[in-house]
Amino acid sequence: MKQPVPITVAYGDGIGPEIMTAVLQILEAARANIQPEVIEVGEKIYLQGNTSGIPDAAWESIKRTDVFLKAPISTPQGGGYKSLNVTMRKTLGLFANVRPCISYYPFIESKSQEGMDVVIIRENEEDLYAGIEHQQTDEVVQSLKLISRPGCERIIRYAFEYALQYGRKKVTCFSKDNIMKQTDGLFHKIFDEIGAEYPQLEKEHWIIDIGAAKLAVNPEKFDIIVTSNLYGDIISDIAALVTGSVGLAGSANVGGQTAMFEAVHGSAPDIAGKGIANPSGLLLAAIQMLVHIKQYETATLVHNAWLRTIEDGIHTGDIYREGTSKQRTNTEGFTRAVIERLGDTPKTLKKAHYQPGQGSHTHYTVGQYTRRPAAKKELLGVDVVLHWRGETGEGLAQVLSPYNDTLKLKTISNRGVKVYPDSQTESYCTDHWAVRYMNNNEVISHQDIIDLLQRLYNAGFDVVKTENLYRFDGKNGFSLGQGE
Repeated sequence: MKQPVPITVAYGDGIGPEIMTAVLQILEAARANIQPEVIEVGEKIYLQGNTSGIPDAAWESIKRTDVFLKAPISTPQGGGYKSLNVTMRKTLGLFANVRPCISYYPFIESKSQEGMDVVIIRENEEDLYAGIEHQQTDEVVQSLKLISRPGCERIIRYAFEYALQYGRKKVTCFSKDNIMKQTDGLFHKIFDEIGAEYPQLEKEHWIIDIGAAKLAVNPEKFDIIVTSNLYGDIISDIAALVTGSVGLAGSANVGGQTAMFEAVHGSAPDIAGKGIANPSGLLLAAIQMLVHIKQYETATLVHNAWLRTIEDGIHTGDIYREGTSKQRTNTEGFTRAVIERLGDTPKTLKKAHYQPGQGSHTHYTVGQYTRRPAAKKELLGVDVVLHWRGETGEGLAQVLSPYNDTLKLKTISNRGVKVYPDSQTESYCTDHWAVRYMNNNEVISHQDIIDLLQRLYNAGFDVVKTENLYRFDGKNGFSLGQGE
């Protein structure tokens, strides 16, 4: 027999210990060839004064095994604690979040009765989840949305490679590039570029709002969806709920070296210790883990036993429905039912069958990012954000009139809406004003900006932020204000 594969295991918080115990019992009964190393992370570690929620010894285990099966954890409210999930994804470079969302109708009540089988592949490190936020004035805070070409290329190529390995037919991109033309526009552009390399696969793009609506109403129209971090988080929960329960959703978080497997749902402290939690989400994540470590037969064995249990109507309370379910059971009873069905296969639902070449998530050929030649980068101006308690853009322009020299006041916007020149009286203004200075679209110097800022500072203006305005290879790298 081969040496067991070391995996790192965290029992988590809330219902975590109950469902992890259930999952490990099922894996043991199925003779999964694994050697769990247990670590402690989460609420207990936070409350010991470790603001990251994970001690050094836990990091060492994860980096040694490169496989992490994690139950849900709780982040204490208040105190500035950062999400451990986000910390781990970014620290370990887990750039892809993979969430299969499958309908088990008619055995589990579902909004989809047409055979939903969607995989959502979500970028895991960038976007608004970079978590870079600032309070800039009394009335305005900002959050920075960061999208990079390397991040887009990696997740989008991953989605297309996943489609090939699992025999999928179509990859759909969700973005909001009709509004965010720079950030979401880059994501969509790279999707089109990389998609052209996969002529055997169907490609499509939807704006996120109508795409999410279509996913909720006609999920069978989708196959694989690739999208950025925030959208992926939202639509994966939508899709999971359409299947019948978020409690049935498992996910993989994948990097170039390490992979982490977890349920989508949280720690549910309100039902912790009652023995009624559904271990299915974590079990389905563990099945993804088994495929990842190339234990295909065991993954197939466990998945089919779980499917047969669902078909037989043995359901925990969260998915139990009168007239559909046959037996309401608790965590222990459900675990026992799955173990008893090891070796059985479903009669109606599609049988699981994993095989070599699938699921070795960290070994997909996503390629190394190759930097493109540097663009011709020209400085055209600067946006100077002022904390000013006046009422109108015209009023601010008048106050700033003595400071038009090499750089000329071009526009003023408030919350992204142009309020000077030619503002509308209906536009409500806060105390946060973005003042754009340029020199008739001519190239300027950094010294021009420094001189301007010095003059504003000497005049007592409160400059809370500046943003340089560049042109790249003849194309403006900045957006216009709404109405400009």
